[in-house]
Amino acid sequence: MASRTFHIHPLKPSDRPWVSRFMIDRWGALTVVSRGRVHQPDELPGFVALQGDNPVGLATYRIEGDECELVTIDSLVEGMGIGTALIEAVRQAAEGCRRLWLITTNDNTPALRFYQKRGFTLAALHRNALEQSRKLKPEIPLIGMDGIPIRDEIELEMLL
Repeated sequence: MASRTFHIHPLKPSDRPWVSRFMIDRWGALTVVSRGRVHQPDELPGFVALQGDNPVGLATYRIEGDECELVTIDSLVEGMGIGTALIEAVRQAAEGCRRLWLITTNDNTPALRFYQKRGFTLAALHRNALEQSRKLKPEIPLIGMDGIPIRDEIELEMLL
């Protein structure tokens, strides 16, 4: 196995401006909505993956009670294990929680493959949840990947 050419570190206050720019570039806004809740990833704990001094990945999360939600995860370089390493960092941060969970949308078939290959299982389907989400974040498009209408939230979990 080739050695990793990136490293993961917890987000620091000095990373916050980059996280804000990254969210606008990758997600089209500073906010993310899941299960009717608005998140500001630039204010959440998280991890950044760096290649040298260049950010190549980001994961943000929130812990509430005994659950940890993976709010965002992005890798700018596929096939290097960045996403997997970010999930592992969040899983370790969730020590003491009973589950790690996340939301993706029905159009995001690559994410469904990715998460299931890393141990997440389907936990719930929230039909037509994007109707409510668009009231909180109107920027969410009607049509997503491969021309699929974005309607539903799919909840995946990993029991810890």
